[in-house]
Amino acid sequence: MHIKKMFVIALGLSIICSLKSYAVPPVSAQLKDPRAADVTVVGHVLEPKKIATENVLAKIALPKGFEINVFAQDLINPRMIAVADNGAVYVTRRELGDVIKLVDANQDGVAEQQEVVANRPGMHGIAIEGNDVYLATVNDLYKATILPDGKLSPLERFVDDLPDGGQHPNRTLALGPDGKLYVSVGSTCNACDETNPESATMLQMNTDGTARKIFASGLRNTIGFDFEPDTGELYGMDHGIDWLGDNEQYEELNHIVQGKQYGWPYVYDDGKFNPQDEPPGDITMQEWAARSVEPLGFYTPHAAPMQMIFYTGTQFPEDYRGDAFVALRGSWNRKPPAGYEVTRIQFAGGKPVKFEAFAQGFLAQKKDKWVHYGRLAGLAQAKDGSLLLADDTNGIIYRIAYTGSSQNTKPLGPPTNSSNTDIRVVNGDPLLPEEPHTNNLAFQLVGSSNQNSLSLQSPAFPPGTFIPRTYAAEGENISPPLKWTAGPEGTKSYAIIMEDPNVAENPPFVHWLLYNLPAEVLELPKGIPPLPELAKPDGAMQGKNDYGSIGYVGPNPPPIDPPHRYYFQVFALDTTLDLPIGSTREELIESMQGHVLSSSYFVGFYDRR
Repeated sequence: MHIKKMFVIALGLSIICSLKSYAVPPVSAQLKDPRAADVTVVGHVLEPKKIATENVLAKIALPKGFEINVFAQDLINPRMIAVADNGAVYVTRRELGDVIKLVDANQDGVAEQQEVVANRPGMHGIAIEGNDVYLATVNDLYKATILPDGKLSPLERFVDDLPDGGQHPNRTLALGPDGKLYVSVGSTCNACDETNPESATMLQMNTDGTARKIFASGLRNTIGFDFEPDTGELYGMDHGIDWLGDNEQYEELNHIVQGKQYGWPYVYDDGKFNPQDEPPGDITMQEWAARSVEPLGFYTPHAAPMQMIFYTGTQFPEDYRGDAFVALRGSWNRKPPAGYEVTRIQFAGGKPVKFEAFAQGFLAQKKDKWVHYGRLAGLAQAKDGSLLLADDTNGIIYRIAYTGSSQNTKPLGPPTNSSNTDIRVVNGDPLLPEEPHTNNLAFQLVGSSNQNSLSLQSPAFPPGTFIPRTYAAEGENISPPLKWTAGPEGTKSYAIIMEDPNVAENPPFVHWLLYNLPAEVLELPKGIPPLPELAKPDGAMQGKNDYGSIGYVGPNPPPIDPPHRYYFQVFALDTTLDLPIGSTREELIESMQGHVLSSSYFVGFYDRR
C-alpha cells in the first residue's frame, strides 16, 4: 500500500510575520533519493507589511536613461493590461469584476480618462487583436469588439467550461502568430494528481473556442507568457511549488512547445523529484523526468512571475528590443522575500540569454522588518513604446519610459533575483586549477610586485579548493566569511570583488562588489545582507552583480560545465570612493584607478556536476 510521505512544516511564532530561520538545507539537498524518506521541510510565511506609498517614485531604481511616473491611480485593483492599436489602455480588475479603459488624450504620459467598459465576476485575462478583445474569467472566455468610442460591444461568451480554479483561478490568454488563442489554466492545488486533464496546462483553440486541445502540460501556473517576435516561439514563466523550502522551487522560464510536458507535480527544476507525490500507475520518477522538458532558466523561488511581454517598440535603446520583461508580484512563502520587481530577460538570436533586474525598490527592509511599497501584476507596452506596470495593491499603473537622462542615482531595493540561473551559453573550457591567471584585477590595478603586501583568505575553505555548497546559488546563497591583513600606511578603505573569468574573460562575470569598508575592518562574517548600504560595517556599500541585483550572488555555473574558478580580490585604497548606490564593476574600477596601494586574491572552485 502506498504510504504518503510525512512533512513537518517548521513555522513558529506567527503566520503573519517573519518566522524564526532554521539552518536546514532544501529538500533536494537532504535526500539522496527523494522518493525514499520522510523529510523535514523548513518554510516560512513572510508577507512584507504594506506601508504608505508617498514618494514611491523616488525609491524605484531603473537603468540609466529610464524614468518612472504614475500613469493612472485610484484604480483599486488593476491586474492584466492590454493596449489597443489607437493607444487606449484596457485593464482588468479581478476584485471588481470589470474592465476599465484608460486614455492619455494629450500624450503627456498620464491617463486623464477612466471608464468601465465591461463587467463579469472574476475578470482577469485580456488580449487585443485589432478591434477584437478576448477576456477570461475562471471558467469562461468572452469576445467583444472595440467600438469607435472605445467602449466594448456586449460580451459574447464562447467558452463556458474551463476547469474550476482552486488555488490558481487567474486565467490569462494571448493570440499567437498562428492566429490561435492560447489560454493558461493553472493547477487547482500546490502539488497533486489533477482530476481534470486541462488543469496545469496551456490550452490552444480557435478564436471561436473550437478545436480546443492541450498544447502543453505539467505547467503549474504560467500566468505570464508571450511569443518571441522573430521566431514566433512561445515562452512562459511558471510558478514553482510552495513548501519545498525557502530556496525550492525556482520559478521557471520555459520554452513551451506543443505536445511537451514540463514536470509538475512530480518533477521540478533540472530533474529533481518532488517527494510529496508519485506519478500515477507504474510510471517511475525517472520515467516522468525523462518525459519532461527541463526549464531554460531559473528565477528566485516564490518570486511569483505575473504578466510577461516581449518588447517590440522603438523608444527603448536598440539592445532592449526583442527582450522579454516580467512583472514579479512578490513572495509570501520565503525568507527573505523575493519578487517585488520587474526583470528583463535578454534574448539574442531569438534565444534567452540571461535575467537582469530592470525595476527595483518596491521592497525594503526597515530595521528587522520587511516592507513593500506595492505588489506588481500587469505589464504591457504602450503605443509610444513605454512600459505600463500595474500595482494592484495600491491601485496604481506606473509608466516606465526611456528619456536618455544621463544618470540614475536612485537607490536599488534589496535584490530578490539573487538565486537565479544565468541562461547564457558558455563557450570554452575553464583554466586548469594549477594554471596562474594573471589577468585578474589585482594584477591589472597594482602589479604583481605588491601582491604579497596583503593576505586574503576565507575561514570557510582554503585557497585553491572547492567552495562549499552553502555559499553557492543552489545552496543558501550567502556570502562566505573573509579575512585579510592590514593594508600599508595610508590605507583609508578596502574594496572587495568576486568574479568568474570562466564565463567571459572580458569582462569576467561579477558575483560581488563591496567597497568603502573602513580601514579598521579586516574581516567580514558570512551572510552579508543584500543591501546597497550596510549598517555594519558602517559606511560600507555594495554594487551591482551581473545578475543585475545588489550584493552577493553565489557560484552557479551551468550543470554541464567543468569546474569554474572564482577570484576573491581585496584592494587597499588611499581614499573612500565617491560612487552612487548600485555601482557596476566598470564604475568601481574606474573610481579605484590611481588609488590602489596594495591588493591580494585567492581562487575557489565550484562544480555543479
